[in-house]
Formats: sequence, C-alpha cells, structure tokens
Amino acid sequence: MTRTLASLLCLALAAPVAAQAAPQVDAPSGAVQGTIEGDIRAFKGIPYALPPVGPRRWQPPAPMPRWQGVRAATQFGAACIQPENRVPSVYSPDVPLPTSEDCLTLNIWAPADARKAPVFFWIHGGALVSGSSREPMYDGRRLAEQGVIVVSINYRLGVLGWLAHPALSAETKQRVSGNYGLLDQIAALTWVRHNIAAFGGDAGNVTIAGESAGALSVMYLLQSPLARGLFAKAIAQSAYMISMPELKKSVHGAPSGEAAGTMLASALQAPDLAGLRAIDAQNLANRAAAAGFMPWGVVDDMVLPEQMVDTFDAGRQAPVPLLAGFNQGEIRSLTILAPPPPATAAVYEKEIRARYGDLGDAFLRLYPAANYKESILATTRDALYGWTAERLARKQSALGQQAFLYLWDHGYPAMDEPGLHAFHASELPYVFGTLDGTPPRWPKVPDADRPLSDAMIGYWTSFARTGVPQAPGAPAWPAYGKEGAYMRFAAAPEPAIGLMPGMYDLNEEVMCRRRAEGKYGWNWNVGLAAPKLPPKPAACD
Repeated sequence: MTRTLASLLCLALAAPVAAQAAPQVDAPSGAVQGTIEGDIRAFKGIPYALPPVGPRRWQPPAPMPRWQGVRAATQFGAACIQPENRVPSVYSPDVPLPTSEDCLTLNIWAPADARKAPVFFWIHGGALVSGSSREPMYDGRRLAEQGVIVVSINYRLGVLGWLAHPALSAETKQRVSGNYGLLDQIAALTWVRHNIAAFGGDAGNVTIAGESAGALSVMYLLQSPLARGLFAKAIAQSAYMISMPELKKSVHGAPSGEAAGTMLASALQAPDLAGLRAIDAQNLANRAAAAGFMPWGVVDDMVLPEQMVDTFDAGRQAPVPLLAGFNQGEIRSLTILAPPPPATAAVYEKEIRARYGDLGDAFLRLYPAANYKESILATTRDALYGWTAERLARKQSALGQQAFLYLWDHGYPAMDEPGLHAFHASELPYVFGTLDGTPPRWPKVPDADRPLSDAMIGYWTSFARTGVPQAPGAPAWPAYGKEGAYMRFAAAPEPAIGLMPGMYDLNEEVMCRRRAEGKYGWNWNVGLAAPKLPPKPAACD
C-alpha cells in the first residue's frame, strides 16, 4: 500500500469518528453541539432562560432569545448559588460545586437514533437549598440507553429562588412574589415542549421526576395550573406533603411568605429591595441560611393556588399516571429531623400519650416504647415520607389514574454496618445506574447489586414510556388499586399488599386535626416533638 493510499484510507476511517464526536442539533432555541458518550448523544449546559442576575434577581424567568451560530454544549453549567460551608454529610461532593447566578441551564442525554422518544425530566433534591444537575449520580446515560431522552435541570435555590417580600409583590401585575425556583422548573418544561423534538423526543410524553425536594417540586408541578399540559406522568421519590406558608397571611403557625421575607431583610440590614439586590449573591445565600431562612413554595393564588392537601383532596391535581415511594431508613441520614430520644422507654410512652391523647394507643402500636429509638426514626419517616407516598397513590387512583407505590428497603454491608440501612436517597444510584458515581462519603455500592439496578432502570424507563413500570426478568409491578399493592425493593423486587397497616390512617387523621385547628403545621413536629393533638372534629370523620 502506497503512503498516499494509506493516508487517504486513514482519513476515510477518521471522518465518521470525527462526525460522531460532535453531534449537532439545530433546535428552535438555537444550534448546539454536544458530545458522544458511547451510543448516546449528550448536550450539557444549555440555557433555557435568561440569567436572573442584577435587576432580574427575584423576577420570573424570561425566555432566552434564539442565539446565533452554534453554541458549545459540552460542559455542565454552573450550579445555582447555594450556601457555603455546609456540614459534611453522606451527600457532600468531593469538591465544591462551581456556582453562579447565571445557572438556568439543562442537560440532555439522547439515543443517537431517537425518534419520538419518551422524555424523563429530572429535578434534583437538596431541600430547595442545595444540589445541582451536574452531580455524577444523576448522569443520564444508562437511562438513555433504554430508549428514553433524559433532561436534567438547574433551578434557583434558597433565598434567591424562594424569597417572597411585599416590595417584590408590588413589582408585579399579579401582586405576588416567591416561587421563582418553581417558575424556573416550569420554564424548563416549556423549553422542552418547544425544543425536545429536535433531539428526537416526544413533547407529548414527558415524565417529571425528582427525589426529596425534587419530589416536592413534582407535587408543586402536579398542583400548579401554570404547569398543566407540560407533562404526561410523574415520579415522586421521598416526597413530603407538608403544610405550606401563604403569601399574605399567617397559617398553621407559620408567618406569611411576605412576613418571612420582611424579617429576613431586617436581619440582613437591607432597608429596601435595592439594598437586597445589591448584596453579593453568595454572601446573601450564606447570610440568609445563617439567619434561618427556609425556602418553600408559597400559596399565592396563581402559581400555587391552595394548600397541597386541599388540591389532592379535591382532585384538582394533574390527572396523570404516578409512581411514588419512600425509603425504610429515610431518617437514618437525616437525624436532625427527629427529636432526641429520652432516657427511658417509660418517659417515651408517657410523652406520647400526653401529646396524642385518644390516638396514643394507635400511635404506640405502630411506634412502640419497647424499641423507642427505632420508633422515633420511624415516626418522622412516616409522617413526612411514608404517608405522602401512599397519599399520592390513593389520590391519583381516585382520579382513575394508574398509581404505583414502592418501599425501598435495600441494604448492603457498607451501608448497614454504620446504621444507614436504606437511607434517604440511597435508591438514586440504582435508578440512574450510577453505582460508581456516588459522593465520597456514600457507602460504596457493591458490583453485585447491578441486577437490582438494572431492574429499577427497567421499571423507571418503562413507566416513562408507557405509564406502566416493567423490567425484563423482574416481577410484574401491580398498580396500587383497591388492594393497596406496592413493590418492596429489598435484595430483589418483591410485590406485596398492604404497606405498613395503620400508618397511613394515623398520619392522615393527625394531619386532618391539625389542618382543622389551624394552629400548627404537619411536618417533622411529630412524636416527641408534637404539640398536643386537638380533639377530633366532625370534619375528620
């Protein structure tokens, strides 16, 4: 072979590789160039709205104008600003995340041959305070290999994403403020509606999914009239349907959203809105967290029209198929949410009876004094996550929608030995197939667990495709239905009936009584931290 012929052959062989190395899509928002990851095209750091910086801080997201030329989409965008120097935990990354106010970006993993593919839209957790779509555990490649398009997003966090304030409300025609992080999520879904077909996706088959605060966001989206029609299914992993602050008035023992914002501005010594906007974003996030600011969605009659429990009771949520569940050991990694144990079992029982009155016997049957340290963890787990998961399944079933309930009860030696069995978020590397992508303090997942991960990938992606979770070689997952069916994920998936009998009924009645009384919320103030339960009103019969 001559040297010239060999050179031409090398060029011919290299040409397809070069083309594969830089996939390009001309979407309505603009042209992007990504990368190839195995058989998957990846596009990272695509802006879906204008940066909320400067005078745009604390304003609804505005559409990003179509850009000129081809935008490189090969690197994740910066995480949204979040407090620094958080206490290290099992969730902490190995290095600090790069952050910016210019953070409203999304990422896409798409099969190379995608045509009308279902879309899996991921919302990260982090208590609406922290987190990012760039975390390795959320890598979408394994899910995309099953024929779905994965979209993951950033959204505004903490004080920058959820501050309500009278001066901010006065800036708007609707006289509302707050919920900016949720409006970001809706803007990202709107971007997907207009652009995902260019990547091979089906804009009419979008599944919103999230864990923890991401699952809270999923419930906000199910509730919000502004999100109606932007998705077709929902997945809520470890969601919590707690009481919500209202924008203008104090309810359930919480200050109004505007009052909380006014108190924060005073603590920050910011005399007006201009003063608040003049504070450096990172400094603002740090100081707001130190001052105790808690980000929540606020009932504002527009984005979130009412208490979430009222929406679901009345059947006003989005009528879509749902997959929801929680983890057996939720609170093992979140012990800050549980009250400290008393000195003895007798003290525990006495306190529970004093706080729960006529429900004391029912409470102690579920959470006995004989093993009160475990009971304390289970009490908080169920009041936040267990009750919510089953409530979602019941309420969607009542709408005539298919609902699928699960309990994650899986452990392995590196997890169980330090007392973290099935801890909060421990199902995530199994769902994404990222067993090697966990944070440094996370108990190392054994390779032997890959079959369980494969089953979960199958269930989650088939649900995104058809609304029914199925996995090759794994048991059929029965819908919740009248029997209260669910799937228990232990060493392997196990279908079962009747999740934790009595758990839902107890927590439902506690919520109902507190809602009727109106003095206290229903969140982590349960068990030994519970206020005295009021008598049962007629409304709770």
